[in-house]
Amino acid sequence: MRMPGVAGLVMLCISAPVAGQSPGKPGDSPTVKLSGYLQAREVYQSKVGITSSINRARLAASGSIIEAVTWRIQGEFRTGSVGTGKASVSLQDGYVRYAPQSWAVQIGQLKTPFTREYYTSLADIETADRSTVVDSLAPKRDIGVMGEYTNRKVSLWAGVFNGEGQNVTANTDSTMLGVGRVAVRVMPELSLAVNGARYFGDSTRYGVDAAYEGNRVTFKGEYIGQARDAGVGPDDWGWYGLGAMFVIPAVQAVAKYEEFGRPSITTAVRNRAWTAGLNVYPSGRNLRLTFDYVSRKIGEPGVRKGRLLAQVQARF
Repeated sequence: MRMPGVAGLVMLCISAPVAGQSPGKPGDSPTVKLSGYLQAREVYQSKVGITSSINRARLAASGSIIEAVTWRIQGEFRTGSVGTGKASVSLQDGYVRYAPQSWAVQIGQLKTPFTREYYTSLADIETADRSTVVDSLAPKRDIGVMGEYTNRKVSLWAGVFNGEGQNVTANTDSTMLGVGRVAVRVMPELSLAVNGARYFGDSTRYGVDAAYEGNRVTFKGEYIGQARDAGVGPDDWGWYGLGAMFVIPAVQAVAKYEEFGRPSITTAVRNRAWTAGLNVYPSGRNLRLTFDYVSRKIGEPGVRKGRLLAQVQARF
């Protein structure tokens, strides 16, 4: 998709609902809101040197059609896989949501409700990147329909998707992906959850997570596994534990440990890493400076390598 076409699409998203307004009853007039974020980073690694990159550049338009019906479109701007690659845009979210009361239904392309860390925006997690097990095993965005129910204590999500991933409109294998998540808020700061995902005719993924989020201190942890229908060897597995504390209101210290393995396939992907970092908020939460040191060991016995990362995140 060419950039001028994207600009036209954004303008259409902004102007079309406004042009369609009518002097109906209050609450029925369409609304539009723009949001997004940009992440620019510098990474230093021994024998590689310094690498500059735009990690994420996302723009979203969202709004309401009538009081209970909302919509969202989000695109990610990409610079290409190499320096001479052409700029492009990838659709991330594109869905309509009907939420009359405490329950809701969404249809379109959206995040599948599996694992706390994936379902949380990358702009809101405490580290610059998600855990290896989440990136490897969690189903990502897909096209389908999802139902949701939420009250003060319990949140339920359940959806059926193509299982082909985002921006793939054909269900080539004619099987479906079913995903569900249940989260219970034990107390205002503490929640527990379980996840399940079934690639029919292929594999089952499962997970549990817990999170304590206080005013200054946060603790989070997840365990995720995958069992293949073929039943050959042990399950893929992984987990992470994270602790974070605001030393002062504008500075948050973060520590994280994670492991991931596919023992039935190869020990070469065994992954163990710890992260130590700081998040600095110079002026509110819309501007964040992240400084992470990641020490990672891949393989068995493996070689440990370190990486320094500095990232600026601006959101609106």
